[in-house]
Amino acid sequence: MRQGQAEKRAAILRGARKVFGRDGYTRTSIESIAKEAVVSTRTIYNHFPGGKVQLFRAVVVEGSEPVVEARLDAIDRRLYKVTAAELEQELVEFVRAWVASSHRFADHFAVVRQMRVESAHLPQEFLTAWRQSGPQRASDALAERFERLAADGLLVTDDPARAARHLLLLTVAEINEQSFHGALPLPDGAEDAIIESGVRAFLQGYAPR
Repeated sequence: MRQGQAEKRAAILRGARKVFGRDGYTRTSIESIAKEAVVSTRTIYNHFPGGKVQLFRAVVVEGSEPVVEARLDAIDRRLYKVTAAELEQELVEFVRAWVASSHRFADHFAVVRQMRVESAHLPQEFLTAWRQSGPQRASDALAERFERLAADGLLVTDDPARAARHLLLLTVAEINEQSFHGALPLPDGAEDAIIESGVRAFLQGYAPR
């Protein structure tokens, strides 16, 4: 793909992400995306012959990639070669980095919010493609790292995947619930308080006695 074509495709995806995140899938039209991206509808169909269906899938799948990379990086930086004395603080820093990726890629997560609202009306293929390209990859990597922490005696669990889910439920899920999945900013210090208390609760259940 020539540079000009690549830039045009990127502009279409940016515009589509903005409109899908604002209006949802059902109410979004190719015309509204063209207006946001400052291109013609013909240009959109040249790049995405499948129209809105193909474009939405690209927005969801390609938008997940930088989020996953940021979260995999957080796993590698914070949960690799951890000592027992460091574990609580490293878990806190890891969750902070995980949450920071939600803020950094706010346009992507606006689309995710709309997907949750419209999930009953979206093709199952959309939801599966998003889950496999994004959340599942990051969750699998976290479970794998928790398995290593358990093998090193830092966690006690025979189900690392469930332990990983519990950590995220005690921290990220509560932040999402209180902020309506990022739609409303929390007061200063609220995220840190949730993360720190959630990590402590997690370790009460999973740290060695």
